[in-house]
Amino acid sequence: MMTHRTRISLIAAGLALSLNTFATDTWPIAEAGATAAGFDEKGIEALDAAMRKAVDDQDVAGMVWLLARNGEVATFETAGLARVDDQAPMTMDSLFRIYSMTKPVTGVALMMLHEQGLWEFDDPVSKHAPELAGLQIMSSYDEDGNMELVTPSREPTMRELLNHSAGYGYGLSGDDPVNTAFRDLGVLASNDLDDLIAKVADIPLLFEPGERWSYSISVDIQGYIVQRLSGMRFGDFLEQNVFAPLAMSDTRFFVKAEDVDRFAEVHNWDAERNRLVQRPHRSDRPSYLDPNRLESGGGGLVSSTHDYARFLQMLVNEGELDGERLLTPESIRIMRTNSLRDELNLRGSLTSEGQVGQGFGVDFAVITDPAKAGSRNSPGTYYWAGAAGTWFWVDPVEDMFWIGMIQAQGATRPGAMNLRSVANDHIYDSVID
Repeated sequence: MMTHRTRISLIAAGLALSLNTFATDTWPIAEAGATAAGFDEKGIEALDAAMRKAVDDQDVAGMVWLLARNGEVATFETAGLARVDDQAPMTMDSLFRIYSMTKPVTGVALMMLHEQGLWEFDDPVSKHAPELAGLQIMSSYDEDGNMELVTPSREPTMRELLNHSAGYGYGLSGDDPVNTAFRDLGVLASNDLDDLIAKVADIPLLFEPGERWSYSISVDIQGYIVQRLSGMRFGDFLEQNVFAPLAMSDTRFFVKAEDVDRFAEVHNWDAERNRLVQRPHRSDRPSYLDPNRLESGGGGLVSSTHDYARFLQMLVNEGELDGERLLTPESIRIMRTNSLRDELNLRGSLTSEGQVGQGFGVDFAVITDPAKAGSRNSPGTYYWAGAAGTWFWVDPVEDMFWIGMIQAQGATRPGAMNLRSVANDHIYDSVID
């Protein structure tokens, strides 16, 4: 039975003290230290200090962060609170809504089925999700939301499903009739994956497959395809084929009753009270305590820093960790390689210019040109993030990954630190060649 390193925070006279204990049999157990991981020690101390300052300044309520290189942990630390309402400290084994950081996990599951020969990249999506055959494209619409529909020249392929160029909407943004339909039909609040697919089947595509990049429902469709091809409930497939082999015992689509005290809440800045406040739970979707909630391949998982670090180290190791091989090195390289047509930029809407110097592989964004992207990361670095602020990147040139776990949505403190850029600057300034 695995337990985790915990931190008990004691607050007295405004000074936070901490006590760390370790009791786990799976990596990452403890920090090897900056030098062992190939970093300048003072640089990593500055990184830790910057993350703690963000917590002290109330940029975030609490945080857990981990940096590893060449299989050694340079820093694995925590600061602040998991919940401001009851002053519960953030601990090393706190549980987080990782939202869209679920997507790469779904991608790994689908690639496992690819290795079994159950689908090919040029297959039409409808071969594996027949309900989505024959979708038309919204070519235009009027101010009343009436759409003019046209038939696409071909159906979306699995490759396009994996890199968000298939043409599906999402409903997270956009006031066009397609994205509005996603919200009106409650696609992301579906009862299960069958219900979700039935709703998506009633909504047109946004554009001709392969012609644009648009963040979409495609990874929830991937979860449905995993379920259909494997003959297993999606969550069961992940548990048996990903989580159990990687000893990710804290990762699932819900929070067990005995783990509620470890569940970090989401916070935002309240300008009137001049402090962070805990956000209320959504009432339009099942609770995270409900084991029957939608198994969303696009954004439904709860995980810990320890668990997700193991997932990322498996990627760094090109498919293997602690003697358990999930994928071949070739499959991992496919996942982290840009597959967008003509190097389409990542764009958040049909009208945005997009993010230059970046592409998309299998459920990861890929930095193809760091100079154009304005990034300190190496070429080929792949990354993603979650709606509540969790983020990670993997740099295959340096055999290095970073994970930052926070729970923040909505307004932030005026002048708040840009955690991602500050962390990157400290990390790359500290790398010892």
